Amino acid sequence: MSFMESTSRQGMAEYRWPAEQRESLHSRVAGIDPVLVQSFMVSARCGCFMQAARSLNIKSTQLRKQLAQLEAQLQCSLFSHSGNGFALSRDGLQLQAQLIALARERDLPVIEQPLIRLAVAESILHDILGRDLVSLLRRNASVRLDIISLDSELSLRAISADVVVWLAGTDSPLPGPSFAISEPQRLARLDYMPHIAKRYSRVAARPDSLGDLADFMLVQWQHDRQVTAFGPWNSLVEQRLAGMVQLHSYELMLEMIRCSACIGLLPHYMSQFDRALVALPGLFKQPMQRQVWMAVNVDSRNEAGVQGIVELIHNTFNERREWFEG
Repeated sequence: MSFMESTSRQGMAEYRWPAEQRESLHSRVAGIDPVLVQSFMVSARCGCFMQAARSLNIKSTQLRKQLAQLEAQLQCSLFSHSGNGFALSRDGLQLQAQLIALARERDLPVIEQPLIRLAVAESILHDILGRDLVSLLRRNASVRLDIISLDSELSLRAISADVVVWLAGTDSPLPGPSFAISEPQRLARLDYMPHIAKRYSRVAARPDSLGDLADFMLVQWQHDRQVTAFGPWNSLVEQRLAGMVQLHSYELMLEMIRCSACIGLLPHYMSQFDRALVALPGLFKQPMQRQVWMAVNVDSRNEAGVQGIVELIHNTFNERREWFEG
């Protein structure tokens, strides 16, 4: 519905400006709040209030209030609704044309969004942060975010970013980024153990010793070969003369475990992330653990956008605290 018409009103808006109110271009729009102008123009361009709200980084309810305020100020209906969509009314089309013409006469300020560079260990990005980052983009279509996937210590040392989330040993965040960072914060401790898809292994037949693994294919993410903490698993893999697959893609490794009856080394939270997978505890006597660390670039740590990303990461790990405990 148009913000100023009743529920029974349909079609084009009936209101027409009287002749005495047909002022010049400048006088008609000069008194309009630039925020209301932007809300109207973005809505007209998007053809969807929800998408316009995302582009403006505001809530849909706030956008509708701004548009209602603009209609009240101009004393006309700017939108005509039909079905699930809307179109500009005759007055809305006239206002849009006037604003476009005026924009050609002057340079309207464009608010540039700062570029935020976020570097995250590939497994953490895929399993833990990915969904909340997608939600962030749904809420704010104007954000400028450069997401860098870290798949090795070399990539961690080579990048420059505003916020970095990486995996390291349980006693130290080193090796860490090579640029100046704030004091690293420990986000979680991860225990690693072999996993298998439930549908490929009945409870009574699941392997409970290293010898039982001889009847199963193993799959390994290539990056894990360089992780000292995974020594017991890596030794087992190196001894394999057959039934072994090594992959450079973390996501493909997960797919192999889900769909190919393979056993692979994964964080213990994986059964929370994917209910189709189950851990195989007790195969190795020595625990295999890593810590998740986060740090912020000292040159950009006070920027609002960077602080927002840091808050998002903290909230994500706090909401999933049960994944990392026990």
